[in-house]
Amino acid sequence: MSILGVDDPAFMQDEEISLFRDAVGKFFENKATPDRVAKWRADGQVEPAFWREAGEMGLLGVSVPEEYGGHGGDLRHDLVVFEQTQRHSVEGFAASLHNGIVVPYVQAHGTEAQKKKWLPALVTGERISAIAMSEPGAGSDLQAIRTTATKDGDGYRINGSKVWISNGQISNFIIVVCKTDPTKGAKGTSLLIVETDKVEGFKRGKNLDKIGLAAQDTSELFFDDVWVPEENLLGGVEGRGFIQLMAELPKERLIIAFAGVITMEAALETTIEYTKDRKVFGQKLIEFQNTQFKLADVKARATIAKVFMNHCIAQLLDGKLDLTTAAIAKLWITENEFDIVNECLQLHGGYGYVNDYPIAQMFKNSRVQTIYGGSSEIMKLLIARSL
Repeated sequence: MSILGVDDPAFMQDEEISLFRDAVGKFFENKATPDRVAKWRADGQVEPAFWREAGEMGLLGVSVPEEYGGHGGDLRHDLVVFEQTQRHSVEGFAASLHNGIVVPYVQAHGTEAQKKKWLPALVTGERISAIAMSEPGAGSDLQAIRTTATKDGDGYRINGSKVWISNGQISNFIIVVCKTDPTKGAKGTSLLIVETDKVEGFKRGKNLDKIGLAAQDTSELFFDDVWVPEENLLGGVEGRGFIQLMAELPKERLIIAFAGVITMEAALETTIEYTKDRKVFGQKLIEFQNTQFKLADVKARATIAKVFMNHCIAQLLDGKLDLTTAAIAKLWITENEFDIVNECLQLHGGYGYVNDYPIAQMFKNSRVQTIYGGSSEIMKLLIARSL
């Protein structure tokens, strides 16, 4: 039982899920040691060798069917990987991007030939994935993208640039959002796969120096007449890109909110531990009424977030999660996440501003949660449309 006192929902209580959780946790304890993660932070990226180790352990493509080289699991197994990644502070290992976002695009929208070609390599870690949506002049407004993919023989030539791309330095399998017909707006959008080791004209910008997520490489990508064969058009039909994006966005936003709930819980746990040890004016910090009231408020909000999250996951498993509910989850949870982490850091006093303390890392890393995957302002717009 966690500090929040919320039982795992019934769909997460299978013995097989529990065993998988233990195995994933032990893998991270053995392979993602504090020294190794510290090196990732210093280097600004996770080395590709760790991705192959994770693939060998069965952490990648967990929900991919066995016929495509996967492990035949489902969303619950992916959630275990995401949860354990955070709980063991495996910063930089973008399993939620790989398993929760990119692989599902191929699995849900790829042709049979594409699934047979790409999914096995995504499962083993031979292919490390990224998705290139945002551009310098087009963030949340996906219809405003300017990157083009022009038909050229039996393939396409991609021209344009992308920015804020997670796994930008280490990925070798990138889903690129392009305009195959700029005159048709959203209906002229397509998704093309770029295998970076098989093309010319592709370049990576520098690893962006961010406030947080130091071990997560984030880059600008450049496409200068990059030619890919027509079989790299996801789904094999032009103009389906925007529909494919909209189909996956609710899940993507829920995954971000899911991470927010785990951070809330971790912030509360580490702060309770700190306030029980820290003495001020001759008494423990947790004995002050102000501390108790602050932590009580944090626990109340985090509990509400976790219960709502379990409800949303159940909807997703049943195929009923809609765009509005996902937007509500991302908006409310990520906004409260950062506020809660901020309150917990305050209770740490000066120590909360020291990077050696977990709360400092949570503070830096949680700030982006209200921005990527659609900013809070965009979430409010989406929710307002349902009124």
